[in-house]
Amino acid sequence: MRWNARRAAAGGFGLVLSAVLALAQVAPAQAESNGGVRVMPLGDSITDGFNVPGGYRINLWQRLVAANHTVDFVGSQFNGPASLGDHDHEGHSGWRIDQLDANIVAWLQATTPRTVLLHIGTNDVNQNHDLANAPARLSALIDKIRATAPEVELFVATITPETDPTLEARVRAYNATIPGIVAQKGSRVHLVDMHSALGTADLADGVHPNAGGYDKMAARWFDALSSVPGSLVPSGVPPVGSPVGLVNPNSGRCLDVSGASTSEGAQTIIWDCHGGANQRWTRTAAGELRVYGDRCLDVAGGASADGTRVQIWTCNGTGAQRFTFRADGAIVLTAAGKCVDVASSGTANGTRVQLWTCNGTGAQRWSVR
Repeated sequence: MRWNARRAAAGGFGLVLSAVLALAQVAPAQAESNGGVRVMPLGDSITDGFNVPGGYRINLWQRLVAANHTVDFVGSQFNGPASLGDHDHEGHSGWRIDQLDANIVAWLQATTPRTVLLHIGTNDVNQNHDLANAPARLSALIDKIRATAPEVELFVATITPETDPTLEARVRAYNATIPGIVAQKGSRVHLVDMHSALGTADLADGVHPNAGGYDKMAARWFDALSSVPGSLVPSGVPPVGSPVGLVNPNSGRCLDVSGASTSEGAQTIIWDCHGGANQRWTRTAAGELRVYGDRCLDVAGGASADGTRVQIWTCNGTGAQRFTFRADGAIVLTAAGKCVDVASSGTANGTRVQLWTCNGTGAQRWSVR
């Protein structure tokens, strides 16, 4: 994660200034994670929080905590005050739709969010950047998000108002196309009417919200999330055919092949989630969990005793590699009726994964990231 020193306006000068200030960024900071549902705030300086570092994310975080939701904001950027419990985000000052599009696949693969909050288009408007095709660019960005992360709940906002009459006319014309775009994208894409949530009195500089405006944005995002309960709940059952991370909520760490080894017999462990190839598991219709394409999660020797090693092995179709995925997050070796378990309910990096009698504890729960 990087501390985002850029505070460019969302207009055309912001793109130039952001490029200059990028040189002033300091070394990456450690990502914050509480093992909760991964939510990516995605957009431009309004997501970053121009004028009010952290922007809408501050009040949204507070609302989510008050409603007893455990949420992990994710992204390559990092800013905001202590009252914002998680500073990670994907808000890039001065950026347009096409710039998000050029980077979105890598961001999604790195952070595997459950939910994405998209507010983008202000810089396309303010830079007067090929506005006739801005809706098509937004549509293509949505398609790319859906193709890369098909299980994501994607919330697409109309952009906030502006004070300048010419710019506001452009905003309204762009916003008018968004409902039709969203309506074509399926049940996991949701429209959020952000424009009507704010008035010009809620703007600090004619473009960016003031503190009160950001709070109104937070309220609108929170209502939208609350209307789609699945957006705030981990997806417990891995989808067939899509690589995902599997997090143990007890520790907030992911199912991992130790040392990124590809060798037969390599031990599985829990480790900080990083989205690497040794943490990307693909469920097959046969009940396998594949990693690296041709290796499968495997119970050593096909044994059924408590404490048996859970490892990787070349996929071979045997019962040692066939699992049942329960809605409560348990992964059960079908032949033995026993669960994939974190040894001794450990939470430390490197704790080994084993087979154990199913007992309903957090050591045997896995959620999709």
